[in-house]
Amino acid sequence: MSTQAQINALEKALEKELNMCQKFAELNDIKAQYLGKKSQLTDLMKAMKDSTPEEKRELGQYINQAKSTFNAMIEAKKTALEAASVRAKLNQETLDLSLPGPDYTLGQSHVLTQIIESIEDLFVGMGYVIKEGPELESDAYNFEKLNLPKDHPARDMQDSFYISKHTLLRTHTSPVQVRTMLEYGGKKPVKIICPGKVYRRDDDDATHSHQFMQIEGLVVDKNTTMSDLKGTLRIVAEHLFGAQREIRLRPSYFPFTEPSVEVDVTCAQCHGAGCPMCKHTGYIEILGAGMVHDAVLEASGYDPKIYQGFAFGIGVERLAMLKYGIEDIRNFYINDLRFLKQFK
Repeated sequence: MSTQAQINALEKALEKELNMCQKFAELNDIKAQYLGKKSQLTDLMKAMKDSTPEEKRELGQYINQAKSTFNAMIEAKKTALEAASVRAKLNQETLDLSLPGPDYTLGQSHVLTQIIESIEDLFVGMGYVIKEGPELESDAYNFEKLNLPKDHPARDMQDSFYISKHTLLRTHTSPVQVRTMLEYGGKKPVKIICPGKVYRRDDDDATHSHQFMQIEGLVVDKNTTMSDLKGTLRIVAEHLFGAQREIRLRPSYFPFTEPSVEVDVTCAQCHGAGCPMCKHTGYIEILGAGMVHDAVLEASGYDPKIYQGFAFGIGVERLAMLKYGIEDIRNFYINDLRFLKQFK
């Protein structure tokens, strides 16, 4: 029998077996039988070694064409078996299109994140740069370069979590201000806000937490004044609480600013008339601020005879509590969806 006749016979046998094949395992066996190392096509190729060059060329063409044909037939059968498998699964599985679909709840940012992003948007629009720094800080950046040398009594205002003798969890984001001024080398104006977590060893009760969020701001330039500070704080109060709210500045003490002020906003409940919520003062304290102390400027490489600056610190939780009438700071951290969904 000629090679062509043998190939034709193999093709008919393959077609017959493929028509009878119903499983993928059977198809794999058929492929090995007709295209594997021990197949008749392989035997025909081995027989080519005794042929003349002209016969080898002709036989090679026949065998290569047969391989392509056999492969195409087997792949077509494989596609048919896959389609049949899908149809069988669809026939077994039923889908009731009248049933309601699953209820996917759209997530949201945490209320504290919302307030931080709102303040960031405000200050970026005013030309400020957002700066961040490490939460594990050195004593030098957290205290000493902020006019709080060792044994300074004002350190008692910020009872701290020390990790080692000279390392602690930062008690405010002011170290980011120092790092930025040092980075600028005492030669460039500074206009930044520093959001982040801070830590102080404190009782966990309705108004205190050992960890809270803070946003501090710093502006240093050659002609910065207290009026610039007051104008900035007025914009912040109006942005957070509405244009109808007024602010007032009261003298205070912070070791890193001089003069220093506490900033109050008119009470949302009585609008300045006086009520139990504001202890009948008409105002509620929202943040501390002041002009940057000369010692802080000098420690960060700025000449206080040329540069002046102002700084302020905002407690994010306190803002949220005042803005939304929240009575317990712990609500922000217990992950109660009933509470968090109110601020969607």
